[in-house]
Parts: sequence; C-alpha cells; structure tokens
Amino acid sequence: MDLTTLAATSAEPTGFTAWVISVMEALGGPGAGMIVALENLFPPIPSEVILPLAGFTASQGNMSVIGAILWTTLGSLVGALALYGIGATLGRDRTRAIAAKIPLVKISDIDRTEAWFAKHGIKAVFFGRMIPLFRSFISLPAGVERMRLTTFALFTTLGSLIWNTVFVLAGYLLGQNWYLVEEYAGLFSRAVLITAVLTVAAFIAIRIRNNRRERQLSEAPTVRLARVHAEAPTEEIRRIR
Repeated sequence: MDLTTLAATSAEPTGFTAWVISVMEALGGPGAGMIVALENLFPPIPSEVILPLAGFTASQGNMSVIGAILWTTLGSLVGALALYGIGATLGRDRTRAIAAKIPLVKISDIDRTEAWFAKHGIKAVFFGRMIPLFRSFISLPAGVERMRLTTFALFTTLGSLIWNTVFVLAGYLLGQNWYLVEEYAGLFSRAVLITAVLTVAAFIAIRIRNNRRERQLSEAPTVRLARVHAEAPTEEIRRIR
C-alpha cells in the first residue's frame, strides 16, 4: 500500500465526521453554518474538525470555498449571539449571586473580572474567537456586561472570519488529507486546555492557602493588656507668695 492510498484510507470519514460531511453535502453552505453555530453552543464539538471538513467539502465541489468561509462565519456569529443573549438574560446581579455560591470564589474576584472586561472587552472578544474553548465562553461575560451589541457583533465576526478562513482554506487545500489540520490543531487545543487547567489549579491552591491563613488569624487567641490605673499620688505644688 503506497502513501497516497494509506492517507486516503486514514481520512475515510466515519461517525461524527461522516455526519458532518453528509449535512454539508446535502445543505451546502447553510449546513456548514448550522453545524458551526451548534459548535459555539456546545464547545465539545470541535471547530478544528468542522472547519477543515467544510473546506474539504468545498474542494469536492459541493459548495464554493468563499461560501464555506462566509457561511461558517455567519454560524459563528449566530452561536455567539445566542450565548450573549444567555449572559444578558442572567444579568449582572444574578451572575454575582450564582458566583457567590461557588466555593473559593469571592465577590472581589467578580469585581476584578468586571473591571478587566470593561477595560479589555473588545480585545477579549476579538482574540477570544481564535482561542479554543474560550471562543464560545467569551460571549457570556459580554452579555452579562451588556457590551454594545453592534460592537460585540463586529469584533466577533472579525475574529471568527480570521479563524474560520485559516481552517477552511487548510481543509480546502489539503483535500483528502484534511485530517492533518485536525492533528496539528489538536496539539494547540490541548496546550490551551492544559494551560487553563494549570491556571485553575494554581488559583484553587492559592485561594485555599489564603483562606487557611485567614482562618488561623481569626482563630488565634487575642492578647488582653492589663489596665493601668493611675494611682500614684499627685504632688501638690505650693504657691510661693
């Protein structure tokens, strides 16, 4: 078996991959957009697989590559707007109330997050669309903080357009070898996930340590100082006439 045959065999679509291709072949660009919208709402569905598959489907003549890019970007925007709506529905007060019930989370953490998002919200939305895992979740705080909808939509579209174009074109150019994109993108996704897990673990460890210190300080016995009574006799100063 030569390398070309081996690559084609390895790329034979099955399971979820076969379903994605069948939807895109049947519906064309709108099908690709629908699946990407679902990927935004359900992050476990990997865009690193869907987007190259859209490019691969375009290379087979079922839709144009430009159509694949535009429809997947529209799907990204629709999914992001849905999550934005969820965040806006929850609102700031309800989100703070929920966060306050989460162990190891303090209201001061929420305040700092709100301040950070107020300062860097546009950059967070734009660059967040190009980071696995966070590309979906970044829409929630944008909704909670009621970022201007036109601003949110604009930078979500721009960030998604860049991300989608790279992966759709890669799938289009690689054709039957589209799975190579998934392999390399998977490494990046795992690196991001590991970094996120380590960051959360560090946060939990630091918070537990600080809470333990605060508890020890609050339970430490206080030293009571004895009252000093001024009982020394006063000297009477005689007036000199």
